[in-house]
Amino acid sequence: MDALAGVLTRTMLLMAIFLAAYDQVFTNQTHATKSKESAPHFNATTTNGEKFSNVSIKGKVVLLEFWTTWCSFCAVEAPFVDKINREFAGKDLLVLAVNVGESKKTVKKYLDLHPRDCKIVLTDDTNLAAMYAATVYPIYVAIDRESNIAATQRGAAGEDALRELLANAGLKIKTESDADAASTTP
Repeated sequence: MDALAGVLTRTMLLMAIFLAAYDQVFTNQTHATKSKESAPHFNATTTNGEKFSNVSIKGKVVLLEFWTTWCSFCAVEAPFVDKINREFAGKDLLVLAVNVGESKKTVKKYLDLHPRDCKIVLTDDTNLAAMYAATVYPIYVAIDRESNIAATQRGAAGEDALRELLANAGLKIKTESDADAASTTP
């Protein structure tokens, strides 16, 4: 009887985790929070040695993506982030993917199998994760051209949500809903 109770408890726990994940990913329960506070002062160095700070990002829209190698939602969202990064390469968008709390060796091994098209920053090279309380993943922060936090999003919500986040930061970006509206206009 105790074994059956243990199995039922584990099953209920797994169902609760699945339903929470389903709500977050598939029903878009993760909403962006709009803001206009100044972005905290930071310094970050990419794995390629490029250095960024509040001063160097001024005039650009910045997307900070906080992620980990073990986060399945991060893996699902990474292609969306990389696609947007490629689409706006050289057009005043800077994407910094900040890996949180993992060693350089772990991240390198992961990136060898799952290459990224954006700039990777390790936690050792910045205090950004602490500044934005990155404790669940992914977390996105959109910073506008005046170095203000335009919007944040905690959790995965898909490509269209990322585009909306960047639009809130002032990036001229087409969303899926824009395309839908254009197709219904006579």
